[in-house]
Amino acid sequence: MRWRREEVQERPRGILPWLEERYTQAGPILELFVKKAVPVHRHSLWYYFGGMTLFFFGIQVVTGILLLLYYRPSAEEAYESVRFIMTEVPFGWLIRSLHAWSANLMIAFLFVHMFSTFFLKAYRKPRELTWVSGVLLLFLALGFGFTGYLLPWNELAYFATKVGTEIVGLVPGVGRFLVRFLRGGEDVTGGTLTRLFGFHVALLPALTLLVLGFHLAVVQLQGMSVPPWVEAEGRPLRQIPFFPNFFLRDLVGWLAAFALLVAVAAIWPSGLGNKADPLAPAPPGIRPEWYFLSLFQALKMMPARIGVFEGERVAVVLFGLGACFWLFVPFLDRRSARGERSPFFTIVGVLVLTFMVGMTLLSLFWPATD
Repeated sequence: MRWRREEVQERPRGILPWLEERYTQAGPILELFVKKAVPVHRHSLWYYFGGMTLFFFGIQVVTGILLLLYYRPSAEEAYESVRFIMTEVPFGWLIRSLHAWSANLMIAFLFVHMFSTFFLKAYRKPRELTWVSGVLLLFLALGFGFTGYLLPWNELAYFATKVGTEIVGLVPGVGRFLVRFLRGGEDVTGGTLTRLFGFHVALLPALTLLVLGFHLAVVQLQGMSVPPWVEAEGRPLRQIPFFPNFFLRDLVGWLAAFALLVAVAAIWPSGLGNKADPLAPAPPGIRPEWYFLSLFQALKMMPARIGVFEGERVAVVLFGLGACFWLFVPFLDRRSARGERSPFFTIVGVLVLTFMVGMTLLSLFWPATD
């Protein structure tokens, strides 16, 4: 008995020693997690928006899996299955509303996180790939929004998807191919619904997990970026441990966000509208989700022709070039890479943000007409 008591006393205690005893290869990873520190300065508030985006993505995954238990991805059953979820499944209306609201909040926080990273020059060397993977995650999030919009198979979703895929058809050279690829044919049909459902629950989640895993890994390896003007002050920065100090602050923010999300989803639940009828005329005022409104409004305001080219086709090309410019900003802003001020890129960011907000407000309050 005495020997057995000594053996028990020699066992390591705590979760980290327990893991290290069994998974010695994970030692460096656990050590990195435990020793990671977060710098504290006057811009530290922006560090929390990335974690908040990740939290809403988690809500998307959980509520999406619950909706999958009852959803039927066909033109004959999609609308009825969503109505069944909202009226017959216990708390089904709340789960669907949480899914819809958290999608909007996830993209909103993703935009805030991206622009704060841009203006704080956090993309500069050696974090170029962190920025690139983050912008790719934004594109994937917009893809989730586009592919998920049609799934209720209601009137608004049907005609908005029809308009959205027609815009894709304006891409020079490959436009018609992309339209047929997205629609699964020449028009928006039940085949389109099944195809977008496959993208929404299989292809996009697989790509997102891959890119998100890389993004989180490089953030853990390189730590939080400090703005160059804060570094230039030359003063030693105070730091706090990521775990548990920063993590607990993140957790408090997540709990507050979850309480707000549940309240909003319960007070303003998502509606369903009328079932899609491909033979019916398009209702007036068809618009995409708010995060596509700036592009939608800009296309509407373009002249019919610019020289020998179609105006909307020119706009689509410019948007594509703008997206490529945004993706490769870390490799273009050489002054920030050298730790110097780069006012040109700051002005570009202000112009992009002004364009998006301005066009969105125009579309909401003074929409352009055909």
